[in-house]
Amino acid sequence: MVAAAGMLAWLGAAPVLAAGGVCERIVVTGNAQYPPVLWVDPEDPKRLTGAAVELLEKVLDGSGIHVEALHVGPWSRAQEEVRSGRVDMLAGAFLTPTRLGDMDYVHPPYMEVPSVIFVKRGKAFPYGGWDDLRGKRGSSLVNNSFGDSFDTYAADHLDIRMVPSIQQSFELLVRERVDYVIYERHQGLALAAQLGIRDQLDIIEGSLITEALYFTVSHNSACNSPALRAALAQGMHRLAGQGEPRKLLEKYRVIWEGQFAPAPQPEAPTLE
Repeated sequence: MVAAAGMLAWLGAAPVLAAGGVCERIVVTGNAQYPPVLWVDPEDPKRLTGAAVELLEKVLDGSGIHVEALHVGPWSRAQEEVRSGRVDMLAGAFLTPTRLGDMDYVHPPYMEVPSVIFVKRGKAFPYGGWDDLRGKRGSSLVNNSFGDSFDTYAADHLDIRMVPSIQQSFELLVRERVDYVIYERHQGLALAAQLGIRDQLDIIEGSLITEALYFTVSHNSACNSPALRAALAQGMHRLAGQGEPRKLLEKYRVIWEGQFAPAPQPEAPTLE
């Protein structure tokens, strides 16, 4: 309880302003189940690491703004913390009308994210479009979005069980409690590998949904200012032109995979 109170006090601390009225510290959070873009730092569970964190640091390099990447809980909680302004930014979000009402989007986006339909191996079904998901049981991460068109169609026509973690969705799928899971392709495969179930999953061909991923700044953040938005947009434009997001994604893909690689076995002693 004391630790939680301390965290809330830290989040609610008044921002320190640098010259020009820009905050000296920006607190950012996001979906902690999103490797290699974002995941919980194995050395400090209160922090997040990943390509998005280093990219944001590079975007703001030279501005005098320090980036704090904080793990606040599930994706739904992360979005609420940013909407309220207790946390300043999301380190990755698709564009939706609801979020547009709560946040400023930093242009350009830093990557295109393909989402797909995962099924249990051997349980694929004919698929020619979203209508083929009708009458089937799906699962995904609560408060996740796959673009306004799919979200609207799903709300009107599909049975998708939303759960707090994508690990739960995959567990439901493996136990055949649901027929499919919809999630980002690369992040889903990375987490399935971590869980040791990658060889139990298939991806339905033709199920691709691609959306752009952006940094966002809360309308209620005390740090949200024209100067900050200009620094973010200029830095993002410069780095996107240099291909930096792609380089960082590859760098952190290797880091993520290395965390779960089996430890090398010592060589057996030779008898002489």
